[in-house]
Amino acid sequence: MTPSLTASSPTPSSPRLGAGHPGSPDLLRSVFRRHAAGVAVITAETCGRPAGFTATSLNSVSADPPLLSFTIGTGSSSWPAVRDSDHLGVHILGEHQRELAGLFARSGADRFGPATGWSTGPHGVPVLDGVLAWLVCRVVARVPAGEHRVIIAEAVAGDPAGEGRPLLYHQGRFNALRD
Repeated sequence: MTPSLTASSPTPSSPRLGAGHPGSPDLLRSVFRRHAAGVAVITAETCGRPAGFTATSLNSVSADPPLLSFTIGTGSSSWPAVRDSDHLGVHILGEHQRELAGLFARSGADRFGPATGWSTGPHGVPVLDGVLAWLVCRVVARVPAGEHRVIIAEAVAGDPAGEGRPLLYHQGRFNALRD
């Protein structure tokens, strides 16, 4: 016998259907503040200078071929470097790197100043020191999405051997995992 589907009254953990808000930028921001995301720094080299930014939109796309994606606003100071680079660095930050995440998120900051440990990696990509893991990726697509671009890139080199626990972004702040 198949159980029947019946409507039930909302519980504290169930949504109240019909009481939603119209789609808007504010609604999307409000909903995604409740979504915990990993924190990455994306780096590139342009005209002999390093560039980079903090991203919480990093996603695995495919294992074979090894593809990932992230988004960047076309108004970002890092957009020209990402737009013009064939290869990018993707760095997974640890909970000990809140200050680094904040530095790469701040507009106008000297992101590659003396306080930032980094070296030139494969394909000339800036690779940050002390991260949980890093990849150098070849850009395969830049897909328009509103005022952003979805970047799809293929991993060509990397190292997953960093120590520590991941840094998260939730409710507008950088946070650590809780057990």
